[in-house]
Amino acid sequence: MIYTVTFNPSVDYVMHPTTLDMGYTNRSTAEEMYAGGNGINVSTILTELGVDNVAMGFIGGFTGDFVLNTLQQQGINTNFIRLDKGNTRINVKLNGIIMTIINGMGPNIPISKVDELFTRIDRVSAGSTLVLTGSIPSCLPDDMYDMMMSKFSGRGIRFVVDAPGDLLMNALAAEPFFIKPNNHEVGRIFGANPETPEEVLPYARQLHEKGAQNVLVSCGGYGAALVDANGEEHVTRCPPCRLVNATGAGDSMVAGFLAALDRGWSYGDALNYASACGSATAASNGLANRSTIERFYSSLKHLLADEKAHAGEEVVEVVETDDDSEA
Repeated sequence: MIYTVTFNPSVDYVMHPTTLDMGYTNRSTAEEMYAGGNGINVSTILTELGVDNVAMGFIGGFTGDFVLNTLQQQGINTNFIRLDKGNTRINVKLNGIIMTIINGMGPNIPISKVDELFTRIDRVSAGSTLVLTGSIPSCLPDDMYDMMMSKFSGRGIRFVVDAPGDLLMNALAAEPFFIKPNNHEVGRIFGANPETPEEVLPYARQLHEKGAQNVLVSCGGYGAALVDANGEEHVTRCPPCRLVNATGAGDSMVAGFLAALDRGWSYGDALNYASACGSATAASNGLANRSTIERFYSSLKHLLADEKAHAGEEVVEVVETDDDSEA
């Protein structure tokens, strides 16, 4: 079973203004509301791909009710802790000529509620995967991820960490099963400016040597790179797409990689599927649906086959998805 943890979920309120002039009244032509948060995004894609998972974290107030009801309507298993005070935050996303985002602060999370979360995680069985993704709310200790991995290490739980900067680097001591920084985050860590999958591979190798078993680095439109648990290196491309909204693309890659491994695919194929998931979400108004993901995966397979053919290499058949894969 895969468990995702979202410390600071949100109601993502997306507006489409024709103009955005400070100091004046601006009007939107359309709006959408989504249940947001990195872990929730991972759970949403996993559920879309038919992978059993449970979304965990904290919710509060009427906005928390919206998040919980939305997830349950989507068939996502939930195990959230309700806060006694405060409301789940609202993130306003103004999707005009340039995307402008205003993130709410979120409610205070008492330590007693954190202890309750730990009690629930304590019931997670060996062989399960715990996904820790996103930033830590300011009301909680900065080393929260370290505390969780230390507390539950030695239990046979696979940790997945997708977090920026020190949160990521401090997690390496626990030898997480899978981490997924992007090329910009890797650049800030190592004081470099890698852009392509080939350029990030040396830095992914260093993160692997520091403890991470699988290191997947996304590179936007250039594709992604992976140093897998066996120390082998892989690169993939980004299938052609028109960028609509990049929010959730990285979370979709995390979900795609885990879903592919859950199906028994190789690390190389899992990387390709992760890239397809990320691109499919980037080309969608919200998170991608399964049919869009499979279409992008098929497109990526053809792109990679063409590259190998042009390079004079042997074309290797990529693992096919099941016939009943359409949602």
